Amino acid sequence: MEGHASSYRLTDGEGVTHFTNAPTDPRYRQMPGMTGTNAGWLRLPPATQARYQDEIKEIAGRYGLSPSLVESVIRVESAFNPSAVSRAGAQGLMQLMPRTATSLGVRNAFDPRQNIEGGVRHLRYLVDRYPGNLPLALAAYNAGAGAVDTYRGIPPYPETQDYVRKILQIHGGGVGVSQPIFRIEDGRGGVTYTNVPPAGRVRLR
Repeated sequence: MEGHASSYRLTDGEGVTHFTNAPTDPRYRQMPGMTGTNAGWLRLPPATQARYQDEIKEIAGRYGLSPSLVESVIRVESAFNPSAVSRAGAQGLMQLMPRTATSLGVRNAFDPRQNIEGGVRHLRYLVDRYPGNLPLALAAYNAGAGAVDTYRGIPPYPETQDYVRKILQIHGGGVGVSQPIFRIEDGRGGVTYTNVPPAGRVRLR
């Protein structure tokens, strides 16, 4: 079980607020009362998450995805902050890169409904690209499909591996996936998720 991780907040010179559990800028300030959960991410005030539930349910249903999965992605991507901007320039609730947002027809990535629509559409594409393997779809959402294809699995990037783990834990270990998902530990602290059952390993869900 993981320890509780603190969360930090930074409002930059343009008025954009950023949230993280791993601050890289000395201007970040710890947020009292907001700690990491056993699922590995933020415990959000109910009103924050509930604010977008109707849009999530509608849009996720239209694309055949679980609303719980979409909520889990948003929680890890932006902590439900529609104004969030990553260091790489990803924007909004589902952290769309400008080029990706444009290709998905999203005109304003900071508009919650447009962002959810674009993010869910992109996630649906990735789920179809890696059928039956939600961990690969999530890894591709974070690191790009090219990286997943190059490594023929979840790329060996700590950020991406942690990202996939957090979402699977929050979402319940991959509920709704058409094939079982397995968790593999390499003995050095490395964790990999796969749909291929390794001998002598324990199934995640």
